[in-house]
Amino acid sequence: MTGVNTADVLHANIATNQVGLRGRLMKQILRTGVGSCAAILLATTAVAQSGDDTVAQGQALIEANCARCHAFRQDDKSPHEAAPPFRIVVTRYPPATLAESLAEGIVSGHPDMPEFVFKPPEIEAIIAYLNSLASTADAQPKKD
Repeated sequence: MTGVNTADVLHANIATNQVGLRGRLMKQILRTGVGSCAAILLATTAVAQSGDDTVAQGQALIEANCARCHAFRQDDKSPHEAAPPFRIVVTRYPPATLAESLAEGIVSGHPDMPEFVFKPPEIEAIIAYLNSLASTADAQPKKD
């Protein structure tokens, strides 16, 4: 009988098992990684869609409550001469700073402006819409 070194056989089996284990681990990591990436992508898409919905809700609130005086789109004219378009308002006041006023009631210096009080989800939507106007206003070339 040829001499087989038991230690060599044991070492070869351990090495083979380690390679097999590493391979299985790598496959599992890749599967998990791909699954995680897919989950993150789906979650990001859902958040973006949710954000779009929030912006649309904000636009609807502004249109329903403010459009009789203020322009609320990027290129429309305010029906009330003294009411600045919201695309201008967002350049004067960062939208986030308006949250408290929207919650407690915006009071203006002119008598034609009614006092509005909004609920937190409405404020979030209005701020999201105003932010969308602000980001578009930032992208517009400055006129001298």
